[in-house]
Amino acid sequence: MKPVCLVIGAGAGIGGNVGRRFAREGYHAALCRRTDQDGLDRLVGAIEGDGGSASGYLLNAVDDGTIEQRIEAVEAEIGPIEVAVYNLGAQIGDRPLRSTSYKAFEMGWRLGCFGLFRLANLVCPLMEERGAGTLLVTSATAAVRGNAGQHSHAAAMGGRRMLCQTLNAEYGPKGVHVAHILVDGAVDAPDTLGKMLGPERYQQLRETRGMEHDGLMLPERIADTYWHLAQQHRSVWTHELDLRSFSDSPWWNG
Repeated sequence: MKPVCLVIGAGAGIGGNVGRRFAREGYHAALCRRTDQDGLDRLVGAIEGDGGSASGYLLNAVDDGTIEQRIEAVEAEIGPIEVAVYNLGAQIGDRPLRSTSYKAFEMGWRLGCFGLFRLANLVCPLMEERGAGTLLVTSATAAVRGNAGQHSHAAAMGGRRMLCQTLNAEYGPKGVHVAHILVDGAVDAPDTLGKMLGPERYQQLRETRGMEHDGLMLPERIADTYWHLAQQHRSVWTHELDLRSFSDSPWWNG
């Protein structure tokens, strides 16, 4: 029975590449995303083509019971979840306060905080029972800096960061490693940055800042960091780190 790396938010960017990285190291990658069955099938096929083990599931994390049911099924049918990755974004776009509806604000919270709480509520006790486990949480600049028009996103990501700290305080001494990973920059991912900019502007940005320029963050390199975090000895656990391209100013100078 293989150990499992469960990824909530396994698109073509960070989540999918993290799944591939862990599968390459002998984990079964249980990959969950909200839409695009074809893309999910291609990702699973690519992992299996490389000799790895993976399964894919469509999952809308804001729907009641979806996260919980998937965790229970993976544990029962595949194996113990040794690593859980929460990689859902909570960006609803720039909106002035008066244009941010209650529903839109709440959606950010459901994606940014409540979904992570639901995941942790099940996997952390399971990891505690087994004496070890890792919860890796993708976050954003908004977790540490609020900008105009980002009311929902900043509140969601700030809450995500604090939730990681409270989880660490409770479960770190019980052998569960929780890491909050602040992605401070643009990631070269077609299903996030590409969708936001559109194909033409995305390709222009890649040609001017990405590719050989290394000015866009490469998701496969981000995945290397996630793997490193999961392998850390508990005497030197990292609980929070930030990642950015060498050419970008850090969030505190932005």
